[in-house]
Amino acid sequence: MADLMTWLKGLLSAVIGGAANSVTVMIAAPDQFNIKDGLPKLAGVCLVSAIVSCAMYLKQSPMPVKK
Repeated sequence: MADLMTWLKGLLSAVIGGAANSVTVMIAAPDQFNIKDGLPKLAGVCLVSAIVSCAMYLKQSPMPVKK
């Protein structure tokens, strides 16, 4: 059970890190990706970044198998 909890914490960390990393687009293009007018675009980038980070984590650390 500890292995599964560690794996889930790593997966959650990857998703949060990927989503947080998408904030960099606000620096690159603040006129298009901002909280006021560009929130849907920013949310889309955040979601895609979180999915990519999740996929990379799953590639590196597949779900643990119960022994």
